[in-house]
Amino acid sequence: MLGVAVVLQEAGHSLNGANLFVHGEIPMGAGLSSSAAIEVASALALISLNGGALPIVEVARLCQRSENTFIGARVGIMDQFVSCLGRVGHALLLDCRSLNFELIPIPDSVRMVICNTMVKHQHAGGEYNQRRKECEEGVGILTKWYPGIRALRDVSLDQLIQHSKDVPETIYKRCRHVVEEDERVRKGAQCLRAGNLTGFGELMRESHRSLRDLYEVSCRELDIMVELAEGLPGYYGGRMTGGGFGGCTLNLVEATDAEDFARQISRGYQTAAGAKPTIYICSAADGAMVELTRAG
Repeated sequence: MLGVAVVLQEAGHSLNGANLFVHGEIPMGAGLSSSAAIEVASALALISLNGGALPIVEVARLCQRSENTFIGARVGIMDQFVSCLGRVGHALLLDCRSLNFELIPIPDSVRMVICNTMVKHQHAGGEYNQRRKECEEGVGILTKWYPGIRALRDVSLDQLIQHSKDVPETIYKRCRHVVEEDERVRKGAQCLRAGNLTGFGELMRESHRSLRDLYEVSCRELDIMVELAEGLPGYYGGRMTGGGFGGCTLNLVEATDAEDFARQISRGYQTAAGAKPTIYICSAADGAMVELTRAG
């Protein structure tokens, strides 16, 4: 909250004092973007209390800057953007360079079942920033052959494979994950538009395997959660979410099977990991908004 206030002032927005009451239901350190949620809520509160207004995309930009500069986590804008512009019943496809986005309907017949491993992760603990650094190192190497590239999104898988021997093994693994994940996102959007939940679920599985084996940000508890879900009724697919090294898995499950899915995952995880998980059955909701109420 303090970082958001600092960034707003640096951007030229005059702020007065305020007493703020903060209540949240998103667990901290669980990979569910609790930091982005509090940043966006704080920004909207501070701006509205001082009679100002900002385009909602600019709110997302400033909140990202707060986390980058004040906290020191080199996060992108995705979490802040969806906190601002999410819509009920929709997934949000975002181009993080242009900030063009598309809202894609999620069938009402499914639920997102979020399973918290209860292992707290830390974005600013070094590993997240290290992955960013490794990807940037890969871009630097690849510019020898492709001088026009600015990021891994500008590199095709064929181009990366062609120079696999020119890139250190670890850097290559990180880059391959990002390049293939970009393609999975595009395919995932196509699947959702077509109502192909089976195809979307398989892409979620592929994503988790890549995060585990190439990007190496999973952990034993996350892998247990993913493995327990396989074969359960109504399950389409799942993967870890957030920065990794703990936190939650996100699972796409038929609405009619969601409660039983949650019970079976809870029992299985307690047996396998020795801890009781917290499980949330969710649907996509609207992003942040300002609601003005009158006292008395």
